[in-house]
Amino acid sequence: MSVDPRIASVTNRIIERSKPSRELYLGRLREMAAKGPHRSTLSCGNLAHGFAACGPADKADLAGDVAPNLGIITAYNDMLSAHQPFETFPDQIRAAARAAGGVAQVAGGVPAMCDGVTQGQPGMELSLFSRDIIALSASVGLSHNMFDAAVYLGVCDKIVPGLLIAALSFGHLPAVFVPAGPMTSGLPNDEKARIRQLYAEGKVGRNELLEAESKSYHGPGTCTFYGTANSNQMLMEIMGLHTPGASFVNPGTPLRDALTAEATRRALAITALGNEYTPVGEMIDERSLVNGVIGLHATGGSTNHTMHLIAMARAAGIRLTWEDISDLSDAVPLLARVYPNGPADVNHFHAAGGINFMIDQLLSVGLLHEEVRTVWGKGLSAYAVEARLGENGTVVRVPVSKASGDAKVATTMDKPFQPNGGLKMLTGNLGKAVIKISAVKLERQVIEAPARLFNDQFELQAAFNAGSLTGDFVAVVRFQGPKANGMPELHKLTPPLGVLQDRGQKIALVTDGRMSGASGKVPAAIHVTPEAKDGGPIARIREGDIIRLDAISGTLEVLVPAAEFDAREPASADLSHNEWGMGRELFARLRDNAGPADEGASILY
Repeated sequence: MSVDPRIASVTNRIIERSKPSRELYLGRLREMAAKGPHRSTLSCGNLAHGFAACGPADKADLAGDVAPNLGIITAYNDMLSAHQPFETFPDQIRAAARAAGGVAQVAGGVPAMCDGVTQGQPGMELSLFSRDIIALSASVGLSHNMFDAAVYLGVCDKIVPGLLIAALSFGHLPAVFVPAGPMTSGLPNDEKARIRQLYAEGKVGRNELLEAESKSYHGPGTCTFYGTANSNQMLMEIMGLHTPGASFVNPGTPLRDALTAEATRRALAITALGNEYTPVGEMIDERSLVNGVIGLHATGGSTNHTMHLIAMARAAGIRLTWEDISDLSDAVPLLARVYPNGPADVNHFHAAGGINFMIDQLLSVGLLHEEVRTVWGKGLSAYAVEARLGENGTVVRVPVSKASGDAKVATTMDKPFQPNGGLKMLTGNLGKAVIKISAVKLERQVIEAPARLFNDQFELQAAFNAGSLTGDFVAVVRFQGPKANGMPELHKLTPPLGVLQDRGQKIALVTDGRMSGASGKVPAAIHVTPEAKDGGPIARIREGDIIRLDAISGTLEVLVPAAEFDAREPASADLSHNEWGMGRELFARLRDNAGPADEGASILY
């Protein structure tokens, strides 16, 4: 099946736009690759330091410079449920590497914070910048120049994007991403959301809320809703950085362990020492990134990736834009209903066929680039499979079914849940913004109402508690961008706004902050750029201005005469309370130098 002309058109314009930076990137990558396995360039003292702690066999292999050496970059900590399983992975990887004639060493660890713990807390203001710090930390580990390939252990929100930025910065090395998998299903996500709304209304207490949350987030593995963490896993699969079928297998299972051992063997097989050399910077190209965007739309994935994908692309010299993402949304139907876009969780999605079923469906009508390189070889069709455990404890694969295992969760191309993707871009006299529409009912995708202004999420929460949020309105929560306070997620706004919407009020949110991959049923124009701290138009909105959010036509406007609006002095806010505490004082330079949301909100580019 040839590629759909709409997909080809967007891909070609990305290729043309990216030529200067991509050619520079590939030239540098090939210069590094031409030097061969880099341990040969190390002095005897360098090398002795590098394998001093290894066992005799590994020392002999590394000294001879003939056995491939894997660098393990790990985001393990045992506070994050998604990352706790990684505690045992280095031992598994070392054992699998030795059995395959290679060596593996932990090259370094990277920080991994939990957005679930920091929601509504000061620490959330460090979250977005942790992505770039993760990239820097991983680069420190790989800078020892000891490795022929790297395996990356990470799952959650900023961690995978940060790891991929680092991997692409060391693009001459092959890279395999090794997931840990989602936790088993607990309290259904829609029931958890119901309890949260009851708590917001004061109808249940903290004990009932904590009980519900604990039954939802109850064990090792990724949270089971389809937020940024699970969107990460989908992206790594559809971009060919996982081994096929690896994304959503639960931790602590024989299949999960077999997939980890297999990923190790595959990483060893694609080094420059063998015949299948696959440097990640060559492997990930414009087509791979377009495939990632298409997967995001088809599954109704996280809004955070409208920033992360742009930052990851830049690490490979590729210039992806919001306009590209928006145009692809118009070409790709929604094929998945996973909470918050439906009642199912990722385990149900996986059981229904999951991302591999989606890949097969999208390939069948030319909505993906099939002729891409992956860690598994050439051709994305190799990912239209289901991974199973064979009798000898290894991984076997069978073609995915052409029929969904549950048509309410994963559907076919001829019966999409909606004709376009889960994400859309908005433009207008308020700048640019992103909206996730996959969970927003059609009748709520156009809202025209007066503005209510808030300079942080706590002001809105106080107004809700005071009962003053009456009538239809658009909540404008500003001074939440990267330069203002690090662009925290404002997910705690979802329950009160959901309560008001359920009461029959027409509600929308406009913010230069983020709402996370869990953005749900309330229409929310997020990532508004330019941000208020930069004097963007959002800072010129006044209380009572009529705002029109139209997710169907893709516009975001304040209905004020242009001359009057442009003449207004931008508002300011006292942000001193964001400047210290929980490490925020150490991030001042990062806030000052952060780029805009539509360029990745990065300190690196």
